[in-house]
Amino acid sequence: MVGKSFPRKEGYVFVGSKDYDLKNVRSVKYMLLDHRPDVIIHLAACVGGVKANTDYVGRFYSENILINHNVIHCARDFDVKKVVSLLSTCIYPDAAYVKYPLTEDQIHNGPPHSSNFGYAYAKRMLDVQSRAYRKQYGCNYITTIPNNLFGKHDNFDLQNSHVLPAIIRKVYEAKKNNTQVVLWGDGSPLREFTYSNDLAEILLFLVENYNEPGPINVGNTKEISIKQAAEMIAEIFKFHGEIIWDTSKPSGQFRKPSDNSKLIELGWKEEYYTDFYSALCEVCEWFEQNYPNVRLET
Repeated sequence: MVGKSFPRKEGYVFVGSKDYDLKNVRSVKYMLLDHRPDVIIHLAACVGGVKANTDYVGRFYSENILINHNVIHCARDFDVKKVVSLLSTCIYPDAAYVKYPLTEDQIHNGPPHSSNFGYAYAKRMLDVQSRAYRKQYGCNYITTIPNNLFGKHDNFDLQNSHVLPAIIRKVYEAKKNNTQVVLWGDGSPLREFTYSNDLAEILLFLVENYNEPGPINVGNTKEISIKQAAEMIAEIFKFHGEIIWDTSKPSGQFRKPSDNSKLIELGWKEEYYTDFYSALCEVCEWFEQNYPNVRLET
């Protein structure tokens, strides 16, 4: 999703899981031999929503550890000048161990939320490895922390996707089939959402403007409740049916607001972020125009 949000320019090379298996170190070496990049923007990950993080906690840990280690280690072996890696706000400790908003110096103050600890620890280790290679080998490897991402070309699988694409698909199909919508939890948790197009611009901005060892928060910091987001999606699709909140299912962490002041101090401005509702309209329109030829399965 994020990779497809970057502009297609001469000198840019885009590779995905269909091109190389990043869990296989030999495949990563072939990738670097084939393309000889000066800079890598490392977006690859094994990801999912609350259910997927619970069901596949071991897989999410092991596969992400392999992917991240291979990319960082091989980048150093092939003398890649800079690596920009993507983390997630889920790496932050659970609420009892932090003060809000979440600042980058709080990452290791305690364990992450139990709903996604496998993925969260793997992402923490990506930051640790990047800083360790910087210290020993002088590598200019930086790590960035987005919050909840959404956009065109997302994964809309109902079991393993993130919250917004799952709601978009459920609401669209409910209208199409004249059925009700059932969503997990009570809708009260608050999330910060960042449009994938915005993140692509931010990452290119950081390639030129950020070279520090510490991670940097990069997400839009305006909070929206899951219920508000669901109501907006229903409005966009003109769905007037019933939305049922299944409180027997987990809602996930209540909130995890982040502090993006380091990014703002570098010269990025709050007004550069796309308005959430406007971005949501673009994504819903894209989904409707491309359905069913979108990612409906993991």
